[in-house]
Amino acid sequence: HIAAAYAANAGLPFAALRVISDPATRALPALAKSAIKPNGDIDLRKVLRGLARNPRTRMPDYTKRPLSFKIRKALRYTRLYGIRRTLSIVRGQYNMARTYQTLPPVHRDRPSHKHVGVIGCGIFGFGVIGYFLQKNHGKVIRAVLDHNANRAASFFQRYGLDYYTTNADEFFSDPEIDLVYIASDHLSHAEYAIRALELGKAVHIEKPHCVTESQLRRLCATMRRTGGKVRLGFNRPRSTLGRMIQQKLGEQIGPATMNWSVSGAPLPPDHWYYNPEEGGRVVGNMCHYTDFIYQLAPAEKRYPIVIQPTKFDRPDENVAVTYLFGDGSIGVITFSTKGEPFEGDKERFSAHRDNCLIALDDFHRLVIEVGGDKRVIAPFFRDHGHDANMTESYEMVRPGSNPGSDVKYIWETGMFMLKTKEALDKGETVTIARGFDESVLAGA
Repeated sequence: HIAAAYAANAGLPFAALRVISDPATRALPALAKSAIKPNGDIDLRKVLRGLARNPRTRMPDYTKRPLSFKIRKALRYTRLYGIRRTLSIVRGQYNMARTYQTLPPVHRDRPSHKHVGVIGCGIFGFGVIGYFLQKNHGKVIRAVLDHNANRAASFFQRYGLDYYTTNADEFFSDPEIDLVYIASDHLSHAEYAIRALELGKAVHIEKPHCVTESQLRRLCATMRRTGGKVRLGFNRPRSTLGRMIQQKLGEQIGPATMNWSVSGAPLPPDHWYYNPEEGGRVVGNMCHYTDFIYQLAPAEKRYPIVIQPTKFDRPDENVAVTYLFGDGSIGVITFSTKGEPFEGDKERFSAHRDNCLIALDDFHRLVIEVGGDKRVIAPFFRDHGHDANMTESYEMVRPGSNPGSDVKYIWETGMFMLKTKEALDKGETVTIARGFDESVLAGA
């Protein structure tokens, strides 16, 4: 402040530089900006008041919550998912924070029948991909790749892998790996998938499969050129209740109305999802619901699709999007993040087509009414479709009976997601005139 005053008196330009350890891609938390006084001091009262009003400024961490909270959450999840799955979810939380004084040794050259590689050792990779692969197929994961050696080592020990690595070249050069599950940061999904396909490996890409149109075009072109197999992590349609919805609505005729109401988990302002290159929450979260609605729209009359956004401030949360499909069907997605749902994201879907009425509550209860017939389906455990989706991807190589998804679907659901993001970013109507044809891959 003294130097700035002298510079101002002398009419000299002045800049203050501060060296910090945070990466340049990490956004400054909102409170850090709003709580700075004009003289540079921190307004402690404003900080405390802001934390009280908006706990989202801190990321909820299960491992640091009070014991009573942990017990209540674990008991609730046990009722929703069962004991084994709940233990996997809890272990995934602790895996994120685990550190080693000495990393465990690996024995890559030992003879092994394992043939699956996993990229990304976060909560999803550890608690979902690892869990369902071992549950359904035994110890088939050979290696894991992650930039965090501690998380990779924790995954390695938990699931009995041959090795773990932070070196992508080591991972991709392994000829024993014929199937790769990708659950890393969003920007890297398409890049890792393209690399795997070029080496002759089948690929399961967790959502999203791209964050830009350029990535989508290169991914589809690589699929076409290599003939490689790809499946996506859009698991909701593969759930028991999701398949029933598709079947019942598919039996009807005429246009449909479809509504998704989603209450998502809030994130702190500096969460990596908000980094521009990662695509935000439309490609990170809402893509599940854009894909579900896309799959329900009649393929032969899907286009053109008119996308109408509604937002207040942020373009990727607390928003609504309306879709008008070529056959007259209407879809609506509302995505809210105004508080932390205790049981995770709350998802409700309703639809009406011809004489069929659908009401889905959080993948735990489904009501189907067709004319005077009413059926209520309530599975004992919540099923989002992860189990079936992971298995169907595994079947791309063992026994090889699953052909994977075609390029048309990969392109069209990707463009539907990206154009939804574009509409919200710009705050204006966007129209997708037509679906996939080979010309869209020109120049890729």
